[in-house]
Amino acid sequence: MTEHGHNLGERLEERVVDMLADIPPEHVDVHGSLGKYLLVFVALCVLTTMSFLTYTDFWPFKDEKHVTWAFMMAVSCTKAMLVIMFFMHLLWEANWKWVLTIPASCMSLFLLLMLVPDIGMRQDNGWAWYSRQRWLYTADKPAVQASDIEALDKKETQQHEPSSTL
Repeated sequence: MTEHGHNLGERLEERVVDMLADIPPEHVDVHGSLGKYLLVFVALCVLTTMSFLTYTDFWPFKDEKHVTWAFMMAVSCTKAMLVIMFFMHLLWEANWKWVLTIPASCMSLFLLLMLVPDIGMRQDNGWAWYSRQRWLYTADKPAVQASDIEALDKKETQQHEPSSTL
């Protein structure tokens, strides 16, 4: 490397050191330490374990799907909030983040609410139903293949046959 390039690198390094020296001490550790990130990582692991436990015998609300779904949504939203706040550093951003977040959230909620009637009208649930003409053009349910029925029958007979051991 030439002497000129070497001097340029030294001068750049000196300027960076001078710029870092001018930063006030209250702004040096804005994003927190490694311990804070490890704590968030442990929280994400615990929340993931809680989500996993909803599919095991330890979950007390097995028969109540709505409770399980509500719990899973709460855990998922909490995990998303932790990732957004800490790993995407939005906790330390300026207030302009709300200019982007609030309109996008309102639009998402609006689109979700606009889809609810359409989805509700596609079911025969007592208060909403297809018209007679619409039922004529709906797709038929898929027929069960004969090979599937044979496989199920074979599986059932294998499960109920006593095994003979010599």
